[in-house]
Amino acid sequence: MDLPFIVATLTRRGLLTPGRPVRIASQLNALRTWGWSLAGELRQAAARDPGRPAIIDEDGVELTYQTLLDRAERMARSMRSRLGVQAGDRIGVLCRNHHGLIETIVAATLLGVDAVLVNTGLSAAQLSTVAEEQRLRLLVHDDEFAERVLGLPAELPRLDERAREELVAGALPGELHPPERDGRIIVLTSGTTGAPKGARRPTPSGFGPLVSIIDRIPLHAKDRVLIAAPIFHTWGFAALQVCFALRATIVLHRRFDPAATLAALVTHRCDALFAVPVMLQRLLEVPPPNPRPPLKVVAVSGSALPGGLAPKFMDVYGDVLYNLYGSTEVSWASIAGPPELRQAPTTAGRPPHGTRLEMLDDNGQPVPEGRVGRIFVGNEMLFEGYTSGASRETRDGLLDTGDLGRLSTDGLLFVDGRADDMIVSGGENVFPSEVEDLLAQLPQVREAAVIGVPDPEYGQRLAAFLALHPGETLDPEAVREYVRHYLARFSVPRDVVFVKYLPRNATGKVLSRELRRYYG
Repeated sequence: MDLPFIVATLTRRGLLTPGRPVRIASQLNALRTWGWSLAGELRQAAARDPGRPAIIDEDGVELTYQTLLDRAERMARSMRSRLGVQAGDRIGVLCRNHHGLIETIVAATLLGVDAVLVNTGLSAAQLSTVAEEQRLRLLVHDDEFAERVLGLPAELPRLDERAREELVAGALPGELHPPERDGRIIVLTSGTTGAPKGARRPTPSGFGPLVSIIDRIPLHAKDRVLIAAPIFHTWGFAALQVCFALRATIVLHRRFDPAATLAALVTHRCDALFAVPVMLQRLLEVPPPNPRPPLKVVAVSGSALPGGLAPKFMDVYGDVLYNLYGSTEVSWASIAGPPELRQAPTTAGRPPHGTRLEMLDDNGQPVPEGRVGRIFVGNEMLFEGYTSGASRETRDGLLDTGDLGRLSTDGLLFVDGRADDMIVSGGENVFPSEVEDLLAQLPQVREAAVIGVPDPEYGQRLAAFLALHPGETLDPEAVREYVRHYLARFSVPRDVVFVKYLPRNATGKVLSRELRRYYG
C-alpha cells in the first residue's frame, strides 16, 4: 500500500494530530518494539493516551488504557510464573464481551502465546473436541460456563472469573520483553454445518490493514464505540483491533439486548456500533429512543444482510450503515456504504484499497460481468491456514472464499451464497439466498431461511422456514404464489414451514443443519 495514501487516510481520521513529543515518541517506540499485535496496539494507545477510558463494561467497570495495560501485564506475569505458560503454548478463552476477555487475549500476546477464541455457543462435546484438537494448555472461562467445562480432562487447568482476578491481583514484580515469536489469534470457524476449525489469524505488519478499513468506514481517533458483535468472532475481534489503533473508548455488554444496547448508545454518546445483521433486525423491533443515538457509523459483518433490512434501518437511524463482506479466512473482501446500500440493498459493495477481487470459474478463469463465479480474494490479512494443517484453494495469490457471487457492470459485488448451498433442482441451478431475500421483504415475516432438501423427482427442492411477527399469519400457498410472481418456477419453495424462531449460532448465522432435522 502506497505511503501517500496511508498518510492521507490517517490524517483524515485524526490519527496524525499533534501531541506531546514524549508521548508520541513512546507511542512509536511501542509499535517498533512490540509490533502490530494486540499487545503492541494496546501499548501504543497507553503510551499516547494513558488516562483515556479504554473500556466501559455494562456492570460499571471503567478502565483507562494504562490500567488495562497494567492488568494485562500482571495477568501475563502470573500465567508465566504461577502456571508455567510460555511462548508457543495455546490457551482457550471462553468468554463473552467484557474487560476480562480482552485482558486475557492481550496477556497471551504479551507472552507469545496463541489465544484460541472459543465460540460461546459450543456444546460441552464440541468444547472437548476443541480442547483436544487445539492442544490447550489452559482454559480461561466465564462463570456461566462452569458446568460446560466439567467434562474436560482433569489435567487441563481452568480459570474462572475469580481465579483470573486472583492472578491479576497476585502478580509478582517483573518485566515483560517482546517474545521471540508472535502469539497468534486462532478464531474458530462458525461451524454452521459441522465441527468448527481453528483458523490462524496473521499479525498485521503495519498500517495497511487499518487504513483499508477506515478509508471506507469513517471511524476516527478517540471515537466511542459499542462492540456488540462477539469478540470471539472475526468481526468482533477486528473491531477490537481497530478500536485499539484509534485509541477509542470501547463499550461492552456480555449479551446483546436491543433495548439495553440502544440505551447504552445514548448514555455513552457512542459514535459507532459494531454488530452482526440479525442484531439490526432486533433493534428495529423496539421503539427507537428519544433522543436517537448520535451514531455516525453502524458497521456490520458476519452474515448476509437480509433483503430490505439496510434501507429499513437507515430510514430510522440515518445513512450510517456499512456492510463488510469477508470471512475468517480472507478477513475482508468488500465494503458497501450507505450510497451503495440505498442503490442495491443486498450488495456487498466494492473491494477496499489494496484488495483484489476476482470471480473465477472451476478452471480458474475469470467469468464475464454479471455471471456467477467463485469469489477469490487477495489482501495482506489472508489467514495462515487451519491449525489442522489444511488450507484453502489459492490461485495467483487469491484465496477461495467458498462463496459464489457476481460483479455488476458498475463494479458492485453480489454474493449468491455458499458454493455448497447452491442446489440443482430439475437441472436448474438455484440459490436459496435469492429466495430468502425476497421472503424477508414480506411485512408479516420477521426472519426467513431457505435450504435445499432431497427430492425423489427433482433431485433437490427448496424448503422455506419462516418466523412471523407476533399476531401475523400467512398461508403457505400465498407464500409460493408471491415467489412465483417475482422469480422463476424452480425458485418456488415447495415446502413452507412456519417456526417460532430460526436456530442461530452466537454470531447470528442460521444453523442449516438444525433446519434439515425436519427432514430426518
